[in-house]
Amino acid sequence: MNHATEVFQPLRADDPPVVAGYRLAARLGAGGMGRVYLSHTQGGRPVAVKVVRPELADDPAFRRRFRREVEAARRVRGAYTAELIDADADGTPPWSATLYVPGPSLTEAVARRGPLPVPAVLWLVAGVAEALQAIHAAGIVHRDLKPSNVLLAADGPRVIDFGISLAADFTSHTATGAAVGTPHFMAPEQAAAGEVTAATDVFALGQTAAFAALGRPLYGDGSAVGVLYRIVHDEPDLSLLPEPLRPLLARCLAADPEDRAGLAEIVAWCRRRLGTDADAGAGPAVWRDVTGPEPTVPLPAATPTGVLPRPLVVTQPQPLPPGPQERRARRRRTALITTAAVATGALVLTGLAWTVADAGNRFREWVAGAPSTPGPDRSGRSSDPSPSPSQPSASGPDADADGRTPQASEPSPAASGTPRPIGLVLQRLDAKNSLSFQKPYQRDDREGDIRFDCEDAGCALESDTSVFIQMFTHEGVSLDECRLMLAPADQRRWTLASVPVGGQICVKHASGDIALLTVQTKSTGLPELASVTMDMTIWRDAA
Repeated sequence: MNHATEVFQPLRADDPPVVAGYRLAARLGAGGMGRVYLSHTQGGRPVAVKVVRPELADDPAFRRRFRREVEAARRVRGAYTAELIDADADGTPPWSATLYVPGPSLTEAVARRGPLPVPAVLWLVAGVAEALQAIHAAGIVHRDLKPSNVLLAADGPRVIDFGISLAADFTSHTATGAAVGTPHFMAPEQAAAGEVTAATDVFALGQTAAFAALGRPLYGDGSAVGVLYRIVHDEPDLSLLPEPLRPLLARCLAADPEDRAGLAEIVAWCRRRLGTDADAGAGPAVWRDVTGPEPTVPLPAATPTGVLPRPLVVTQPQPLPPGPQERRARRRRTALITTAAVATGALVLTGLAWTVADAGNRFREWVAGAPSTPGPDRSGRSSDPSPSPSQPSASGPDADADGRTPQASEPSPAASGTPRPIGLVLQRLDAKNSLSFQKPYQRDDREGDIRFDCEDAGCALESDTSVFIQMFTHEGVSLDECRLMLAPADQRRWTLASVPVGGQICVKHASGDIALLTVQTKSTGLPELASVTMDMTIWRDAA
């Protein structure tokens, strides 16, 4: 079976035809860092060209990290890695090129054929462990080893996205100063934003091997929050794994990094279990059975040589100049058209301004009335739209003409004792101000509970009174989820490079108040002008 139609997609209208001299032949996919294309070297060897997303390319901190990681990745030489052959951190946009691996990812292979047999898992673990040895020898910790980053070639696995993916993660979705990686395949120390070492990759190797043997993540499916909680607090259930794999994976998945197996020990253990097959080189036969025939790689894109003909120019006869009466008629028509256009534009602008103002008011009303724990539809809308009898109406100098408070509402607790949220919309933080859990919520000084700071390591939120934890989910986060993840949190500085627009951060104040920050805009390209705008929801005495 040929999976070329699944692997190679035609270029789209917004894809460039050439990147730094590499003529693109097909689209391979897209990810958190950017788009990936198939191209070829001058000698015809296939390569995967990764083009960085524009929002990352505009971040000077990303370019510095990308340049540093490229230099480290150039030193990686291993039989089970996809070698970096070219890159430009200063390009517009930045890009990198690695040797193309003709084979599916482990994720795709398992989706097509189901769990791998034990011999294939042993060959997989040994090959990935060798790849990690080469990566660690270059001073790199992968941090995001997972089934989609392991490609299955006809002669064994290849580990991709080492090093360079870290530069992107520090600036975008997962990442750093914070937790870098994919939630279902993180180590406990990663999930808790602790120290990341080579042993972190060993834990991810154990999870990847378990996925290959089970056909699903070891710690189960569900929300990222729930999976991360199980990784940090629960022992892995190895009872469903094939018995021959359990001793090794138990060592790889030890909660304490010091108790995990070393990579050389892992390779030796796999070779002993493979026995004579390891000495006879039986691996390729195993991989052919797992991956099937290699896809047919498209030929290099042809370089256009033809020159488009010049368009035919037809000379039209020139009309005679208009007379006096025709000139006056034209002036009257022009004046009428101009007047109509100005009037129409004024009506459109007036309607637009009214619509934006009305939408903002409705959004503030929604935030002020949202319950702390949304129902199954996760919409966050209150099931009881009527106000609490004990809640005072908004009035006085801080209320607008309709009785709404522009910045926030201070609802009293619900009858059940569940804290009700205080909604703060579009709170801007920069190097001169701060946010507080008490009024005034947005301060013009640096004395509040949450401050914004930019250093060489990147822009971050920091606090002397509160701890932070990022929520790695695209869904709305409830108070209960914040409580759960904040219980072990101890980070008083959280790097914003890890938080995309729409990203969510839970914050716990020493008083017991809990807040949810949702990033709406983020400008960190120039540290001296950097800022972040967030919606903030506060629950009193909620810890």
